[in-house]
Amino acid sequence: MKKITAFVGSARKQHTHHAVLQLFTNLQALGAIECEIVALSDYDLGTCRGCKLCFDKGEALCPLKDDRDALLAKIMASDGVVFASPNYSFQVSAIMKIFLDRLGFVFHRPRFFGKTYTSIVVQGIYRGDQIVKYLDFVGYALGFNTVKGSCIRSLEPMTEKQKLKTDKILANQSKRFYYRLMKPAFPVPSLMDLMMFRMSRTSIRLMLQGNPDHTYYKEKGWFESEFYYPVHLGVFKKTAGRVFDSIAAIVVRRR
Repeated sequence: MKKITAFVGSARKQHTHHAVLQLFTNLQALGAIECEIVALSDYDLGTCRGCKLCFDKGEALCPLKDDRDALLAKIMASDGVVFASPNYSFQVSAIMKIFLDRLGFVFHRPRFFGKTYTSIVVQGIYRGDQIVKYLDFVGYALGFNTVKGSCIRSLEPMTEKQKLKTDKILANQSKRFYYRLMKPAFPVPSLMDLMMFRMSRTSIRLMLQGNPDHTYYKEKGWFESEFYYPVHLGVFKKTAGRVFDSIAAIVVRRR
């Protein structure tokens, strides 16, 4: 059985909450799925102060003693993850943004490989599609296997036509998410993914010795590996990987 956890950036158990419930219902109709909704407003999350201790010294030294690690543990214990937020002032809600800021160091030290991810944005009128793009990029940068998110409208009172449209959007998203969840957890990286990894790791190896990022990459064995996780690369991508390493080294030396 697969475990799916949705992190919801709304204290109101209204449209965003209901959209997640509908997604879960759809997923459970497709297969054996265990679901949990995590309302971020139920947890203590401090606002990032930009001190950079998590970047420079390590996340354990963050001065904010809150529920960040408990939420991280929930992600790590999940096979699939959903980030769901209302559209507030043309962006994710404040509590969702605080949550993402508390994960800032993970963008430097990604760790959610093999887990399937998607997002839901609920809005009244406008620009939710841009928030979906943002959340999709967040999922990619955190290491997830990212399934394109969805934006749904929640104008009140909701018409029957709008309800049917919402149901269709969530049904299609559920299928995409489920099928990605059932695929091999560690796909062969695209050329772009490979380039990002090889150039990042080479830059970290040459520039950040003693930094927590360098320590993390070394502990993971990433300075010697083909990619973030064990994967078979064909001759072309093996060659391309070496080229990306060389380009990154040249760029660093010219700084």
